[in-house]
Formats: sequence, structure tokens, C-alpha cells
Amino acid sequence: MTDIATSTDLTIARYGADAEPFFAATVDVDMSPLYAPFLAKLAPGAAILDAGCGSGRDARAFREQGYAVTAIEPSPPLARLAEIHTGLPVEVKRFQAIDWCERFDGIWVCASLLHVPLAELPVVLQRLARALRPEGVLYVSFKYGHGERDSGGRHFTDLNETALAELLDSVPELTLLETWTTADRRSWREAEQWLNALLRLTPLG
Repeated sequence: MTDIATSTDLTIARYGADAEPFFAATVDVDMSPLYAPFLAKLAPGAAILDAGCGSGRDARAFREQGYAVTAIEPSPPLARLAEIHTGLPVEVKRFQAIDWCERFDGIWVCASLLHVPLAELPVVLQRLARALRPEGVLYVSFKYGHGERDSGGRHFTDLNETALAELLDSVPELTLLETWTTADRRSWREAEQWLNALLRLTPLG
């Protein structure tokens, strides 16, 4: 059985090997309906972290709307493509290495946290929570389901509402604001369902 570290390395390597076709397939997808609930919670010019930015599509959209954007991506080839697309520096960084403290008003984690093994998700969410300013907002999305699997050389952690609630029991500083399901925004994969969630940092004590 593949261990957690190897699973993560293999997933990142797969994205690196497929960086150009992945970029081409995702960079022009219209994500504006998903931006709206997230941005509605933020003030103009707020500081946003796009964590696992992939092609840089969302980071660029936020920047063009006047937000102060920081972007990270664990795959070096994708990070280089995202830098070209966004005009922003894109740091090569994994979720497990996030160490900011009260830096961002909002954190956007679209279709990337799902590659973190379930056993590591509580600590990763705690790192994301620590990077938020008080009352900051976190957006996450997962393929809809329950359990872990490997597909196409990549690891997936699928969540439904019950599994998300169980996960958040381990991260009490994050309060669930809302969840909703959507079809994949790529027209050729619209049969796939996604769980979307907005969380707010509510400092303990």
C-alpha cells in the first residue's frame, strides 16, 4: 500500500508531467458563479491566498478585481505556467508547509485540497486557519463522495456533507457557513459533482 508521503509525491509528479495539457484544459473555465459567494464575504482590496492555484486562473481573476493576491502551487511546472498567466510570483509550496500567521482575509482552495490524504487534512486545515485574519473566510471544494482513492496517478479524498462535518470536528476554530453542490464547470465533465464549502475563522476562547 502506498504511504502518505509517496502518495502526495506521486500526485504532484503527475501534475508536473501533465502541466501543459492541464493548464490548457482549465485556464479558461468560467468559475465566476463560485467566486461570488466567497468574494461577497470580503472587503474590496482584501488579501487573498490562492492555495494550489493550478493554472493561475482564479488568482488572475481575483487580481483583476482589485484584490491583493498571493498564489502558491506545489507543482514546479504548473507554478511557472501560473506565473506567466497571472503576472504574479507563484511560490512552490505544499499545503503542509504553509506557515503564515493572520496574513489573509480570504483563502481560496479550489479543487486542490482534495489531493491531501484524509489523515493530513486536520493539520492542513489548522495551518490554513492560522493563516487567516480574525473572521477570515476559507473556500474549499472536493469531489462529492466519501473516502480515498487513486485515479490517473493522483490521490483523491472525496467528501460529502457528513464527511466534511466529521473532519471539521477536528478543527473547531473553523465554523461552517454553508455548503452547496455543483456540477463540474468543464462542459465535458458536467456529470461530476462537487461539494463546495465556505468556512469562517472563529478564534477559540
